[in-house]
Amino acid sequence: MNGHSEPISSAKRLRQMLSDPSKTVIAPGVYDGISTRVALAQGFDCLYMTGAGTSMSRLGMADLGLTTFVDMHQNASMIASINPSVPVIADADTGYGGPINVANTVKAYARAGVAGLHIEDQVQEKRCGHLSGKLLVSREVYGNRLRAACRARDESGSGIVIIARTDARAGKDTEGNGGFDEAVERLKMATDIGVDALFFEAIQNEEECKEVIKRLPKIPVLLNMVPGGRTPIISNDEANKIGFRIVIWPTAGLEAVVPALEGAYGAIKKTGKTPEEQRMGPGALFEVCGLEDLMAFDEGVGGKAYK
Repeated sequence: MNGHSEPISSAKRLRQMLSDPSKTVIAPGVYDGISTRVALAQGFDCLYMTGAGTSMSRLGMADLGLTTFVDMHQNASMIASINPSVPVIADADTGYGGPINVANTVKAYARAGVAGLHIEDQVQEKRCGHLSGKLLVSREVYGNRLRAACRARDESGSGIVIIARTDARAGKDTEGNGGFDEAVERLKMATDIGVDALFFEAIQNEEECKEVIKRLPKIPVLLNMVPGGRTPIISNDEANKIGFRIVIWPTAGLEAVVPALEGAYGAIKKTGKTPEEQRMGPGALFEVCGLEDLMAFDEGVGGKAYK
């Protein structure tokens, strides 16, 4: 015995955060190492790895289900490793196949240090939850996905938080089942199966926000805030008052970055140089991603390379 206590796992930390029914966990969307570092520097105590952001940043492609398990797992693993004490909730899309694939995804995310993930009920050829024309799998197939996820959580002993997402509000299955009531029924089924939290995608207005909380089982419910999407933007405080226990802001970082990049690259094209106001220099840039800490570590173990 060395007297050191075991560090608390990120999944356990997220569960502790969700154990207070009066509190709401706020998670900004991150998609790469720099966005993760910047969000951590702002003091957030939870992060959300956006699937749309992963698709755009890693593949340069719109969110139409082009990311594979490997793309998503590698990105989630890197993001979760930057500060393991801050829980990361990660998009896991459909689980990337049948029940065996779903179980593999859950166990791999858990081994990577991801605190929570969500599994949805779209077909494999999925798309962003705020686009039209979404096609769903049957309740039976969705239930099998969730049972696989919960069993993998339990068998792994990781306690990773399983979040059931339904796209039924703005999508339909092959039998034509969809809409608000179908979404509610699917999430009630998910609760019976044993998931830890619920994600009702594409809520249409503030009245529906209240109705969602009223009609869903009393386990944590996640609110997805996508400016310009189907759900009206409400503040974190308002979401908390309505009763949402997790609020994610998947595209917040991306929406800030794209205009900034357009300005910088546009200036080089038009004026032949970068804008004066953005000249941080390499030292300041590297400091965003831990330069001082890395140099201090090297010196602390006797290294002299970075003095």
